[in-house]
Amino acid sequence: MTELVERKGKKPRKNVLLLNLLFVAACGGILFFLLRAPAETTARLPDDADHLPFRALGKKEAEKHCESCHSPEGVAPLSADHPPKYRCLFCHKR
Repeated sequence: MTELVERKGKKPRKNVLLLNLLFVAACGGILFFLLRAPAETTARLPDDADHLPFRALGKKEAEKHCESCHSPEGVAPLSADHPPKYRCLFCHKR
């Protein structure tokens, strides 16, 4: 009976050590992945007179006005390969 108790006492230590090493390796892998991520390339919302009125609005409210200038018939239409047009301020930070 004492042999079983001693054996059980040693096995969890090995498991805990293995789990700790796996955790550290996973954290290191995630950190490595995040540090190698490319820099942000999306243009910020321009800081000009045209966009100034929309800075005070909330994101959802401001996005309702983007299409008035950035529609195909607008002053500054978006390119054909531009991503979905309904989440402007998701990518273009203020």
